[in-house]
Amino acid sequence: MKARKILAASLVLLLIMAMLAGCSNQSNQPQEQQNQGAQESQSGEKLKIGLVFDVGGRGDLSFNDSAYAGLERAAKDFADKIEVDYKEPSEGGQDREQLLRLLAENGFDLIFGVGFLFTEHIQKVAQEFPDVKFALIDGAIDGLDENSNIACLLFKEHEGSFLVGAAAAMKSKTGKIGFVGGMKTPIIERFEVGYMAGAKYIDPKITVYSDYIGTTGDAFKDPVTGKELALKQFKAGADVVYHASGASGVGVIEAATLEKKFAIGVDSDQSLTVDPSQRPYILTSMVKAVDVAVYETIKSLVEGNFKGGYRIFGLAENGVGYAVNDYNKDMISDIQPKLEELKQKIINGEIKVPMDKKEYEEFEKSLNK
Repeated sequence: MKARKILAASLVLLLIMAMLAGCSNQSNQPQEQQNQGAQESQSGEKLKIGLVFDVGGRGDLSFNDSAYAGLERAAKDFADKIEVDYKEPSEGGQDREQLLRLLAENGFDLIFGVGFLFTEHIQKVAQEFPDVKFALIDGAIDGLDENSNIACLLFKEHEGSFLVGAAAAMKSKTGKIGFVGGMKTPIIERFEVGYMAGAKYIDPKITVYSDYIGTTGDAFKDPVTGKELALKQFKAGADVVYHASGASGVGVIEAATLEKKFAIGVDSDQSLTVDPSQRPYILTSMVKAVDVAVYETIKSLVEGNFKGGYRIFGLAENGVGYAVNDYNKDMISDIQPKLEELKQKIINGEIKVPMDKKEYEEFEKSLNK
């Protein structure tokens, strides 16, 4: 619990600092280090890129698959310069550290850890292998700078969640909507409070049900419980349920299809990955561009421009957003102008989206003034 509180405080502090600084880690990096990746690729030896999935693994149709998409795209675009490999974790993810170390020992140049649960493991292994570069998705490590061998890739999930919360409120006919989270952590709570804030911005009187699947990493791979919680919310009157639960969201989408209500996907554009029979029941997805973050980090290494420190992706950076595709464009065409208006207001700073429960309480009070 103490570690979780420290992580929460670190994430909030880092996000605020990055917003004030414009999220720019401009280069004071020695030219020799900047060119290291380019020199290695020019030597004739391919750069080795590794990725370790977290709980749920490849095939979760969400967070892990988005990371894999970025790895796969880089493998194609830089086929003459890199070779890639990935590792699946054990059932509970207890071997995260061993898999990171295995790749480092085998001469990999850049290794990704997919998810905040890698935070302590990457910090430890990166110290043991100072010549290897690491990228931590969704986690933050104190004290990094652009000369560090760790890059933390963070997202403003609350901003994208605000938009899908607004979409849920505008589409709800009952005035009741729901949220199903995976593991109860500060990161998943950012999804929750952003969603609630967006819904309340549209309708201050709307009811938002909220449930979490669990308090361990297994909560991201439990579609049975995900389905049960979503069904409970639908039975209570919700007609739109948003999930931030990784592979557990498969169950949420199943529940929406069964009840002929709406689900909102997460991380990937889930309308594109579900069974065709489920597409009419996915209103949209809160897209989190993990694939872009992975791809751009690999590209920076290939071009010799890799920097450690923190890189944050929000609405302004197209790092988060809401999905529009051939399957849902008609469903959201009536509300899309309003969503775009809200998006611009967030980018301009006219709307400050809350990041935690305390900020949400203040946000909600401001709506009632």
